[in-house]
Amino acid sequence: MKFLIINGPNLNLLGKREPGIYGKRTYGDLCQLVRDYAADHGSTADCFQSNHEGAIIDAIHAADGVYDAIVINPAAYTHYSYAILDALKAVDVPAFEVHISHIDSRESFRAVSVTAPACVGQIYGHGFEGYCMAMDHFLKGDKG
Repeated sequence: MKFLIINGPNLNLLGKREPGIYGKRTYGDLCQLVRDYAADHGSTADCFQSNHEGAIIDAIHAADGVYDAIVINPAAYTHYSYAILDALKAVDVPAFEVHISHIDSRESFRAVSVTAPACVGQIYGHGFEGYCMAMDHFLKGDKG
């Protein structure tokens, strides 16, 4: 399988940004983890991160016909980006939404995801391991 791992705003600051919530591992650590996990399962994973909504939408569009699955952490865009929702619905690549933190135990607005309805599943609160759990969904043959 070929995975596209998409991360939204501020995730490039992992390790520095609120380590009590997100931990001390860096964005580079996350990318290495998912690449290694994919390789261990005969797959590949490409990481993409942007603080810009349009760039994330462009990456989703470009994934169509190139990747087998998307694992996406839209970050703050989770709560209000109908444009990312529409992009995920527009491509023929299944997506799984991931969040490092326990979004339902933080500020009330974080418990609502407008992007999740375009995804085949959502996982949160498992730290970096949530990305591997999302990849497992597809590795086990679940396409949707």
